[in-house]
Amino acid sequence: MAVIVFLAFAFAYFLSALLRAVTATLAPTLSQEFTLHASDLGLLAGGYFLGFSATQLPLGAWLDRHGPQKVLLGFLGVAVAGCLVFSMATGFSGLLAGRVLCGAGVSACLMAPLTGYRRWFDPTAQMRANSWMLMTGSLGMVASTLPVQWALPLVGWRPLFWGLAVLIGVAMVGIALWVPRWHAAQPAPGAAVPPAPGGYGVVWRHPYFQRMAPLGFFVYGGMVAMQTLWAGPWMQQVAGYSALESAVGLFWINVSMLCTFWTWGMLNPWLLRRGLGADRLILAGLPLSLLILLAIIIAGPAAGGAAWALFCVSCTFVSLSQPAVGMAFPQALAGRALSAFNLVIFAGVFVVQWGIGLAVDAFAAAGLSTTESFRAAMGVFLACNTGAYLWFARAQRHNVLQTSVP
Repeated sequence: MAVIVFLAFAFAYFLSALLRAVTATLAPTLSQEFTLHASDLGLLAGGYFLGFSATQLPLGAWLDRHGPQKVLLGFLGVAVAGCLVFSMATGFSGLLAGRVLCGAGVSACLMAPLTGYRRWFDPTAQMRANSWMLMTGSLGMVASTLPVQWALPLVGWRPLFWGLAVLIGVAMVGIALWVPRWHAAQPAPGAAVPPAPGGYGVVWRHPYFQRMAPLGFFVYGGMVAMQTLWAGPWMQQVAGYSALESAVGLFWINVSMLCTFWTWGMLNPWLLRRGLGADRLILAGLPLSLLILLAIIIAGPAAGGAAWALFCVSCTFVSLSQPAVGMAFPQALAGRALSAFNLVIFAGVFVVQWGIGLAVDAFAAAGLSTTESFRAAMGVFLACNTGAYLWFARAQRHNVLQTSVP
């Protein structure tokens, strides 16, 4: 039964990741058809994450109160509407509205299962399920690259979104049939459990949450921003790739991420048994991503798809932060803790995606070439990631991960 529940959730998350990343593949087509600038493209891609972020706070409270099944079904209905609006757009505003609705509609596709896993699974299984959900997301991102590129000449981008609307409807049927309904958490026999606070104040003030937040915003959010948008324009405008070569590069970036998350899922139980938890792994592993990003900036046109694949893979240490944050809170607060952290992550994705577009345009307006504008924008991004890592490393001396209470 657990496998069937996982697959029902995973199919919905696969589709949400496909929707998230498809902008990178469609960027040349949409830019030509609607005459989009870099800042427009960044805002369009970021619109998904704007809608996604806007729902996170009410989402967490609804998940704690109503459970994953009921909440996810309601949200996926909005995603269907978003696909249809995007497919019928006649201008930039229509595209942006469709992306915002899509982002809002799929915003529960990871938080709903993680909230359920927090109650249904032990800590080791939670870490594994989280990694394998992210692996499923990477599979969706793989599907958004070469398969979409091949489909475009045959069906066009508008019918592609009609098909996605139908597939989301199929996912809703699976969730309605197979995901258990939510029941109020029961205390252990003889135990007195105080009621959980109704708001988010206890989450925002938690020292572990505050320690992880900058990493979630800049490093995790930035990884998603590169994977779902800016790796593609870099390959085309800096490294000189064609649209098809860029799609191939994105394909292999996402295949690399898929394999990496599968590996994390296999290794996490072994690592936890040996005392290698999220904090130690993040502290030791993330400097590699900073060095690779620095190398990409220095290499410029010589840095193509393989370099961006290495960067995204090296950032996956930060993915361990998500289940760690969930386990730092009691079950009754898990939905709010996870959704609040997800809000931080996807607010970061929106800011980084749009911010890099604004920075590229600004540096170009100042007289820099396209290549130098991209390198300068990525230099700002590197500085932000470095600051977030230093905050995390410094806070380790003061904050200790608090083990959750059932």
